[in-house]
Amino acid sequence: MDSARLALVAFFFLGMGVFGLLAPTRLVAPFRIALESADARTEVRAVYGGFGIAIGILLLAAIARTDLRRGAAVAVAIALLGMAFGRLVARAFERPSAFYPTWFYFWVELAGAGLLLA
Repeated sequence: MDSARLALVAFFFLGMGVFGLLAPTRLVAPFRIALESADARTEVRAVYGGFGIAIGILLLAAIARTDLRRGAAVAVAIALLGMAFGRLVARAFERPSAFYPTWFYFWVELAGAGLLLA
């Protein structure tokens, strides 16, 4: 596993994580999600913020510890593929209004998984 690919995906997750912690309302604004309560903002901070940072740290640790590389890369790739799959399932029920944000992130998730599995 190439360290550069791990780092690229790690920095994507770290960026998402920091953005999720600092500006949860702005993070989900492209999806037209209104975070009207402290509970809602806390949920975005936890899932996008905390989880994103944890995944980023895991991938950075996998750069430093070669014994973690394969397992970390496969686990994160599967998580990304699960997210992309969820978008496909949602397509059976919903009709996203435009390419961005739904299908943009579908392709970002597939690209990230591809980088980790290549």
